Amino acid sequence: MTVAISSIARTATDQMYAGLDGVLLKGTAHAKARHVDEAVFLNWRLAPDMFPLIRQVQFATEIPARGLSRLAGVEVPSFPDIETTFEELRERVARARAHINDLPSVPMDAEPHKEIKVPMGKEERSFTRINLLQHFILPNLYFHTTTAYLILRHLGVDIGKLDFLAAPPR
Repeated sequence: MTVAISSIARTATDQMYAGLDGVLLKGTAHAKARHVDEAVFLNWRLAPDMFPLIRQVQFATEIPARGLSRLAGVEVPSFPDIETTFEELRERVARARAHINDLPSVPMDAEPHKEIKVPMGKEERSFTRINLLQHFILPNLYFHTTTAYLILRHLGVDIGKLDFLAAPPR
């Protein structure tokens, strides 16, 4: 049985973005209920050398949207990092989710073992198309959504595993 890259990518991003949207919504409510400026939450980091919540959400959306666009052979979208509120972060998650769901499946699924070059900083790295998904796009999606969840959990937001998982289908 073969599973298509597009199916794996859409299932993973859909579930993670649903969970991310939900925990961001609860983060908003938590900050308001405690009369805490949401900027305190959005700029919180778990360790001095880690990115704050805002950047975690930005990476969780940008890396999959850009990587999957490359796999689909479409123009890589611009995701300027301009968000300063929970609502703007939720809108960004919705934009990334819609973009990924609108990508054409046929080119994304074609030739999973063909090499693709991806710019990373000042360098370019080579991956097979399936390895780009398995070893870069999905790990980054999971890392940054998990870190965003953990920051909010650390700040006392009443969220748990089922919020993170966004009630996956049975």
